[in-house]
Formats: sequence, structure tokens, C-alpha cells
Amino acid sequence: MEAMRRTVWGMLAALLIIIATGCTVTTKDPAYVPPAPLQPMEQLEKAPLADAKTFSSGDDVLSFITADRTVACSLTSARGEHLNLPYEQNRYSDATNNKLPIVPVAYCELATYPALQPDDTKGDCAGTHLGYLGGVALLTPDHARYGECRSGVTPMEAAFGPKGSKTGPLAQLPVLADGQNLERNGLRCSAYNDGVACGNVSAGVGFFVSPKRYELIQGPAKTTHPPRSEGQKPRKSAVFLPSIE
Repeated sequence: MEAMRRTVWGMLAALLIIIATGCTVTTKDPAYVPPAPLQPMEQLEKAPLADAKTFSSGDDVLSFITADRTVACSLTSARGEHLNLPYEQNRYSDATNNKLPIVPVAYCELATYPALQPDDTKGDCAGTHLGYLGGVALLTPDHARYGECRSGVTPMEAAFGPKGSKTGPLAQLPVLADGQNLERNGLRCSAYNDGVACGNVSAGVGFFVSPKRYELIQGPAKTTHPPRSEGQKPRKSAVFLPSIE
């Protein structure tokens, strides 16, 4: 009986503390359904921007890895097919490439990745006998693609794939927290929904990649100018940066 009295008084005391301090007790609603993730371009438009200084390599490149170490990306530049990547050997700075225009790009690699859809497979890699493989995604201001010509695994797959070493430059990249957003030269990347979305919001072009799926967003269809009548002066055309195919 004495033990029961102590239990009752203890429950009353706890109730009084809750009332006095204004605390509330919450319980999990088994019927609650979390809202669906935003669409990639909407996520890129609405997500808050992170401090770019945390992700800068000091060479006008922003690089990051996701918290679960499944995707690593860089907001960087390209000359032709050569990407300026601080964590991989490349020929971006070779003098022979100086004549090529510099194009802002977003480039992502995956540790594990979905297979290519048939429509996204690009031929025989110009007769090089390399395979056109998944595991990477590239965004230019006006085009998004998934896959590349290569032999073997991606550096990200070598570091964090099923047989990865868990070491090397990619392991040192700063983590972009889920829901955060980075921007460079009009292109954005956001870690969310168990993957990464990158896009040019103003053009409606982008991609989403994750270990389970990928999505390419090519923006609205480009319209052609109507034929001009005889004697009508042609309009001056705008100059666009070339895309990387």
C-alpha cells in the first residue's frame, strides 16, 4: 500500500511539473504520412543556400559529398570534355585546351548507381571500345546527361562502393547536409531525398541522382523562329555557351 501511495504521489508531482513548466508530451501518430519530397527543380529553387566558403577548394570549385557517402559532386568548369576536379587527375589546365571555351558545369559521381535507361545510352563511344556506363551525371547550362564512356569504376565507386577503400581525396570532402543548397555561376546542387539534385533553375534543366534511380530534366522544348518574309532583316541572334555531349 505504501508503495502504491508513493507511485500516485510521484505521478501527481510529475503532472504538476508539466503544468507549471508548460511542457507538452507528444506521441507518435501511427496514421501520419510525411509529405512527398519536392520535385528536383522546386527543391533547388526553394532550399536555403549553404555558405560556399565551406566547400571551396580555393580554385573556384565547390565540392561536397553526401552524409551517407553515396554521392560526391563538384560545381566547377569544363573545357571541352575536360573537367576541373580537385580530387581527380585531369587535363583541364593543359595549354592545348586554352582555346576551348570555359563552361560552368555540375558533375556528380556515385558509389553505387542505377543502370542506364536504353534511351540514355550513347552509341559505341566513338569507336574507342570503352563502355558507356552509369554512375556519373553532368550538367551544363542547357543540358543534363547521365553516364559516360569509361572502363572500370568511378573514383567514387573505388572509394565508397561495395569494395571501396574508404580513403583518398574523396573521403576528405566536406559534407553537404540534407536539405542544403550550393550555387556557382547559375548552377545549383542540393542534397536531399537520399540523393543529389543539380540544375539550372532559370532554364529548367537539371538532374537527380541517387543509388536507386536517376532523372534527367531537359527543360521546355526549344521553339524555332517562323520563316521571315522576303526583304525582312534578320534578327541578331544571342550567343550561347556550347554544351558538352
